[in-house]
Amino acid sequence: MNLYELSIGQAAASLAKGEISSEELTRSCLDRIAEVEKDIHGFVSLDPESALKQAEKADERIKKNEGGKLCGVPLSIKDLLCTKGVKTTCGSKMLENFVPPYNATVVEKLEQEGMVMLGKATMDEFAMGSTSETCAFGVPKNPWNKEYVAGGSSGGSAATVASGECLGSLGSDTGGSIRQPASLCGVVGLKPTYGRVSRYGLVAFASSLDQIGPLTRNVEDSAIMMNAIAGYDEKDSTSVNKETIDYTSALVDGVKGLRIGVPKEYFGEGLDPEVEKTVRNSVELLKEAGAEVVDISLPRTDYCVAVYYLIAPAEASSNLARYDGVHYGYRDQDAKSLIDLYKQSRSHGFGDEVKRRILIGTYALSSGYYDAYYKKASKARTLILNDFKAAFEKCDVLVSPVTPTPAWKIGEKNDDPLAMYLSDIMTLSANLAGIPGMSVPGGFSSDGLPIGIQLQGLHFREDVLLRVAHNIERELGISNTIPR
Repeated sequence: MNLYELSIGQAAASLAKGEISSEELTRSCLDRIAEVEKDIHGFVSLDPESALKQAEKADERIKKNEGGKLCGVPLSIKDLLCTKGVKTTCGSKMLENFVPPYNATVVEKLEQEGMVMLGKATMDEFAMGSTSETCAFGVPKNPWNKEYVAGGSSGGSAATVASGECLGSLGSDTGGSIRQPASLCGVVGLKPTYGRVSRYGLVAFASSLDQIGPLTRNVEDSAIMMNAIAGYDEKDSTSVNKETIDYTSALVDGVKGLRIGVPKEYFGEGLDPEVEKTVRNSVELLKEAGAEVVDISLPRTDYCVAVYYLIAPAEASSNLARYDGVHYGYRDQDAKSLIDLYKQSRSHGFGDEVKRRILIGTYALSSGYYDAYYKKASKARTLILNDFKAAFEKCDVLVSPVTPTPAWKIGEKNDDPLAMYLSDIMTLSANLAGIPGMSVPGGFSSDGLPIGIQLQGLHFREDVLLRVAHNIERELGISNTIPR
């Protein structure tokens, strides 16, 4: 077994016992990167020399018994999380040369634990996309079939984990951007409750929807990473001051007594038969293991896409107004006036999808249209949240597909933005409601492409999701699988 194939839990245990060194583990990942990265393109930037220096320091900490739970473990970080002294591009020409002067809180926490940061992971530009094809610096490929998308916007994070280039990664999820690529690449992805993990140092897309979470090769690793990043942060005004738990304690065998809700609206027209079969199989396994299965209705599901694509672009329009060619970021050198500077810097610095969403959002917030669009969408968002509140009175966790289909070919949906948006129909609602959501590997299609199972739970009950995911994983036995 190659060292890069170790799970985070296995690697941390071996490192702590002195059976392997962080330098050996990091070199194994770097060798794997040298072997496959030309085909995967999961990284925007890599710094092997820095990674090896971090590994050396981690080994010293371990010898002194000063290492954290992730000490010496090589990870990738999505390229919208600020990393001090390391370029953070957000996949955009606008920030091609931006080097943050500080770390995001989650990066700071991982550094305190002793992680080794291998590099920054490829992503959709400013997290706007479902395939990472909007990235200005290349497209990550699905490790299971290089002709297919890795998903988005955290496509590089999912691809680097799935391919064995790192042991885990941090991504962000605004409308499914952790869960969807996790599903398409066959890894575990967890979007925590809004406010559970600090967003300080996350370059914002939509501030009321964005949340940071882990992508890993198994459920235990997801719990280990949650232990490292969860918790209150006074630097983030949306952080919730609520006690966290040891998430690994949720990984107990058995689901007896749990109520599993199956939302009927997620099993309608457009759902691939193989995806439906995979999800219903997992429901049956949970039932056989002692869980009670309950039919659930989320009647406002049909409104989620429309609501999301008013609220998210409106917030993006506001957040991205700061990129004006004056303060930092791309600056057009040919502008003859201040107005030209604004126009040309933003026209040339942003890609088509980002500009499309800025225009939609600006229109929705404009005078005379705010009440008709943004305000109405905000009211509908409350109704969607109420649907979930009603559902969780009858069940403990919802089980459903993550996406209507497995991965599709690169370029297949680029000319049809609406079809791309609809691919997120099953993940958007968790962000609108602020609840935790998770994708756990459920099987493979007849074409050998991964299919994920989505779990959604009550606010701050990530432990319930982890418990159910652990038992699905235990029954199916397909996690921690790396394509050859």
